[in-house]
Amino acid sequence: MAAALELFATQGFEATSVEQIAQAAGVSRSTFFRQFGGKDDVVFTDHDELLAELRASLAEPNDNPWAAVCAASVDVFRHFAADPEMARRRYGVVRQVPALREREIVTVFQYERLFDDYLRGALPGLDPVDAVAYAAAVTAVHNHVLRRLLRGTADVPASVLSEAYDRLMHRFGVHPDGEDPAADDLIIAAFPRRMPTAEIARRLRSDLA
Repeated sequence: MAAALELFATQGFEATSVEQIAQAAGVSRSTFFRQFGGKDDVVFTDHDELLAELRASLAEPNDNPWAAVCAASVDVFRHFAADPEMARRRYGVVRQVPALREREIVTVFQYERLFDDYLRGALPGLDPVDAVAYAAAVTAVHNHVLRRLLRGTADVPASVLSEAYDRLMHRFGVHPDGEDPAADDLIIAAFPRRMPTAEIARRLRSDLA
């Protein structure tokens, strides 16, 4: 990917051949095609790996599905923040090639759909509108913070995104750290009107368990 992005940035996406990428990376043309379907696949190869990792991570039990989605998104951000120059180079290439921009839109939607599906499965009875709205908000906040990293020259720590997600969960009436069941026999609970009914039910089940 590093070799391909360097060539795309210096001589253009269309002007760069698979043979040139393979030569710059020190592999054969046949090896390239065993790994990738085409030049555009090289640009997004780590997204495929990240999506697979997130699916595996979200398949694990979690007491706070809302926070789990945010944590998964932070992991994606950390991947790009670990090598900001590479991320910026890819951003510059993608901005210049319409076909890559279209694929980027599809890739972003894959993350959003993954979060939406996860919330519906983890919170039975969740209003689909709440699941869609939360997944879209998580993705939008991630992209907003990531653009600060890609368009600037300074590093943006993952804590900036984590803090933004804490505020987002507050707006949805969800506590980032989950809830502490009351020890008393009598429980009086108050929930924000905006809190999804599935989250209220989950908390009540936890308190009464």
